[in-house]
Amino acid sequence: MSPTVTAARAAAQATAHPVARETAGAPDAPTAREMLVHEMLARIADKWTLVAIDALEEGGTLRFGELRTRMGPVSQKVLTKALRQLERDGLVTRRVYPQVPPRVEYRLTPLGRGLGNSVCGIWTWAARHLTAVERARKIYDARKD
Repeated sequence: MSPTVTAARAAAQATAHPVARETAGAPDAPTAREMLVHEMLARIADKWTLVAIDALEEGGTLRFGELRTRMGPVSQKVLTKALRQLERDGLVTRRVYPQVPPRVEYRLTPLGRGLGNSVCGIWTWAARHLTAVERARKIYDARKD
């Protein structure tokens, strides 16, 4: 690789992501694109992301309180943070109506629906293997290491 290409790659990484900046110039440093993929995988793996997407997929357009009720025991702070991240990533839209008290609605974007469809197999696997996982946990917890 030429010095110019290496320098250009390092410069692109340095402006793209904090981890990329730390590793800029390293021979196997992740690219900005790879870092974005890692961020998205972390977002998807977040405890509340898939639950929120599932609730919005089933409920359509929901107000904050309705969404929170459908999702179960999630704090207002945690749900707000999750929804902001999903909105930033283009997975959810947020619409605020100028009234008192304020009315805010959330819905999935086509990108969010696509993610929901993509992870459907994971939900199916989890439901199908729930008994086996519970059995494995009981065996593990009964061991005296």
